[in-house]
Amino acid sequence: MLSSSPLTAGVTLLIVLLMFGTSFAVGKGRHRYGVEAPAVTGHPVFERLYRVQMNTLEWAAMCLPCLWICAAYVSDALAAGLGAVWLVGRVWYAVGYAKEPALRAGGFIVAALAFGALGLAAGGGVVWRLLGA
Repeated sequence: MLSSSPLTAGVTLLIVLLMFGTSFAVGKGRHRYGVEAPAVTGHPVFERLYRVQMNTLEWAAMCLPCLWICAAYVSDALAAGLGAVWLVGRVWYAVGYAKEPALRAGGFIVAALAFGALGLAAGGGVVWRLLGA
């Protein structure tokens, strides 16, 4: 099954790269703004970087299972396409939020809609299979 979903695997690796990037930004922010671990508050820019990382991890934990269920029960191309839209939205969110909190909304909406579509497609594919179709 996994070998029949190379597009989804590629998008998954890009999502992992995004998670690494947000982690790296937090580490760099700690150094730049003098926020010693384990503190998660201090400089406002650091706090935004930290929130970007945490919010990205929270959403990735929900998105990745839907991504792979969609690939397995519906289509590799559909899953990868929706996953790529989610990824673009999350990058837009991360860049916007790091600059100014008000700039995060557009990326958040794009990613949330892509996640919703992934969840509906995955759920529909599972129900379709359960019904024997």
